[in-house]
Amino acid sequence: MRDPSPAAASELPDYLRETYTWAYLDHRTVPWLDRPVVVSAILWGNASRLMDSAVQEFTPGQRVLQAAAVYGDFSPRLAHQLGDKGQLTVLDVAPIQIANTRRKLAPWPQAHVQVADLTEPVGATFDAACCFFLLHEVPPHARRSIVANLLAAVEPGGKIVFVDYHQPRWWHPMGPIMALVFRYLEPFANSLLADSIDSLVPECADFEWRKETCFGGLYQKVVGVRR
Repeated sequence: MRDPSPAAASELPDYLRETYTWAYLDHRTVPWLDRPVVVSAILWGNASRLMDSAVQEFTPGQRVLQAAAVYGDFSPRLAHQLGDKGQLTVLDVAPIQIANTRRKLAPWPQAHVQVADLTEPVGATFDAACCFFLLHEVPPHARRSIVANLLAAVEPGGKIVFVDYHQPRWWHPMGPIMALVFRYLEPFANSLLADSIDSLVPECADFEWRKETCFGGLYQKVVGVRR
């Protein structure tokens, strides 16, 4: 396996700087937002449930690509699941997130964390890939590129797992609140809700898909296995 293609530290996407500096690029807010209790609150108490659901899709000894840093203990959970004989590679475009993730993964020498732009080809292949709450944070054109590149990085017979927001049921009591969140804090989320991840790009046709939702449809897990 070749090393993933690196990205220059200065090549932060415009949408990231303009929309999410407060959440992902500010040294003052990153330590606060990375607390498990904050992550749990943001996901309405579902963080552990969603993380476990994603992590359980992988098996010890696999080589897994994690698309972007994740707040909370998701990466340590995944590294623990893969075990000493596995390998976790985390790619993110923001150096501050890379440094934060390296700190959390210090006890796992089989984990590698590297700056890379996922809208560009990864330059490596893996047994599996995981994308946890990234797609709703990128504009549609970047989302399609990321999904295509992640799919291309999965070897034949390998698996890809997406966990993200989903259109909640009409009766969901959190529906009005989430509509405000998506409007003012997550401006790209509604475009994800209007799409199906398993048909987002032509490369999806190379995979067999299954999908499940939880918490009144607010969250989805979409799993593909490459033919």
